[in-house]
Amino acid sequence: MTLVIVLILLLGCLLIATSHLTKVNKAALAVFVGTVGWVLYICYGTDFVMSQHPHEYMAYLAGDSPSSRAVKFFISENIFLKYVGKAAAIVLFLLATMSIVEILNNNGCFDFVGEWIRTRNSKRLLWSITLATFIISANLDNLTTTTMMLTIMHNIVQSRRQRMVVGCAIVLAANAGGCFTVIGDPAGVILWGMGAVSATNFSAYLALPALVAWVVPTYILGRSLPEHLDVEWPAAPYRGDDTNLNRWQRIVMLIVGIGGLWFIPTFHNITKLSPFLGALCVLSVLWVVNEIFNHKLMNADQMILRKEPRILQYGSIQLMLFVMGVMLAMGVVQETGVLAMAAGWMDAHVHNVWAFGAFAGLLSGVLDAFTVMMTGISMYPVAEVGADGAMAATGYAAAFVQNGAFWKAMAFSTAMGGCLLCFSNPCGLALMKMERMHVGWYLRNCTLSAFAGWLLGLGVLWLECYLLTY
Repeated sequence: MTLVIVLILLLGCLLIATSHLTKVNKAALAVFVGTVGWVLYICYGTDFVMSQHPHEYMAYLAGDSPSSRAVKFFISENIFLKYVGKAAAIVLFLLATMSIVEILNNNGCFDFVGEWIRTRNSKRLLWSITLATFIISANLDNLTTTTMMLTIMHNIVQSRRQRMVVGCAIVLAANAGGCFTVIGDPAGVILWGMGAVSATNFSAYLALPALVAWVVPTYILGRSLPEHLDVEWPAAPYRGDDTNLNRWQRIVMLIVGIGGLWFIPTFHNITKLSPFLGALCVLSVLWVVNEIFNHKLMNADQMILRKEPRILQYGSIQLMLFVMGVMLAMGVVQETGVLAMAAGWMDAHVHNVWAFGAFAGLLSGVLDAFTVMMTGISMYPVAEVGADGAMAATGYAAAFVQNGAFWKAMAFSTAMGGCLLCFSNPCGLALMKMERMHVGWYLRNCTLSAFAGWLLGLGVLWLECYLLTY
């Protein structure tokens, strides 16, 4: 049954990687794999439990005779709910942060981006829009930021080929910006939630590699653009009957939303409660501010839905279901003991976290980046350190303590390695759908740029870890 569960996971990974060809939604595949895996696991529950949790199960029985009913209750209460709780914490965090983004977007709090990039010069427009993407994705999340910036760019740049080039730069900037904060990418949220990294240390190490991974491919892509772009500046977004906020009210909402997200790491450090609770708190405050500013329209029942928020809504729901499915699938495979065996083989034969990170990055370019990330971090628990702190662990073992090199290498490599092909990360898929872009075009025009940025960024990260460790 262990073999069957692993084969189902591998088949699911293959179908997820080829979802752009099969046209089957990745979220549906991930949820199917996660649910079927746990059903098969509980059917052979006694074998798995006696193999992985014999002492806990005996303590649970408290002298009672083992039975099929007892083992199912043990799995449900002591094993399954643990993984559901971890997945739910991430999904609730994504739900809160993406709701914050949608409220801000509904009220025109990001309209300043379109005003800021108002130019026909290709270089200035490219660097302006990618800089805005890099900064916003670090504070919000990369998928929502990508969708929003692609929509802005699509309404400005008229040439489809020029839109695809600028769109590729936006995707790379969003992934680079999202990977150097713990709130910008689901992988960072998971590492932060499991105690593998702290927010400050994570950003301090990954800021420079992420900057390199954004600047290098953006410079290369900019060389393929003409001096002046074919642009048309549309009228200001319609805000007539769905919001009447003036500029200062929008600035206040932006400060509340972004400032609240910045406060979440501090909230977590002070209370030790899950980060999603801080995100829900920020959402509630922003929600109240939104209703105060828009109370007249709400009372008159004049609020309407626009295209962009609906795109964010549906994309967000799919991402949350996808994350839930992948985390449940990784949980059931971890409970079979296969991942521990794989980790033992890696320790014996590879014994190098940077080689592991590079391989994970290359694999992320073919398979789904988030799935590769979850597989890697599920293989290793966060190592405990002695009373002297992290330095009590030395050499190879030091890479797996909190803020160790392994977690940073995995986070960076899977985020930027996932940009090697456009279909292996949600941001690239959003670009493919919006611009009807083919994988072959991306491979010819963007893959080498993304590869150069990722490889140089990984080298910078290695140098930082080496210099600060030794």
